[in-house]
Amino acid sequence: MYTRDEAKKLKEKFWTSFGQFMTLVPGEEGTKINWINYKTGVKHLYFRMEAEGKSAHIGIELTHPDAGIRSLMYEQLLAYKTVLHTELEEEWIWEDAYQDMYGKEIARVSQPMEEKASIFNQADWPTLISFFKPRIIALDQFWSTAKYGFEIFK
Repeated sequence: MYTRDEAKKLKEKFWTSFGQFMTLVPGEEGTKINWINYKTGVKHLYFRMEAEGKSAHIGIELTHPDAGIRSLMYEQLLAYKTVLHTELEEEWIWEDAYQDMYGKEIARVSQPMEEKASIFNQADWPTLISFFKPRIIALDQFWSTAKYGFEIFK
């Protein structure tokens, strides 16, 4: 087991390594992207990559505090479902009401990593990177098309 501080440092080391690995990958529009903290340009709409314990997932989270607006954002995202799945080359899980780890209700579209891999085991990092990299790139490709449909929510 790791102490809280050791676990935090190991997580930081993974995400720093992943960020450095992705630095050479330009965004769909040819611009430099901060892949770890991807900026969608739409408040309350985030691309999230998370690795906890022996699991990981990636997704789009809609966190608007107003349930009605969050629902409208989710409906707009649903309109792009085919485009999203085409870019991802896989179908993701759609949840219009999901409670995050803090008990806050959000909407999300996500994909868990099927294979078990731990962020605390550096030997598993290539597996985690292989899971995150193509999906965050595909989300960027998707967003280069879909972002215009979300300008009303800016």
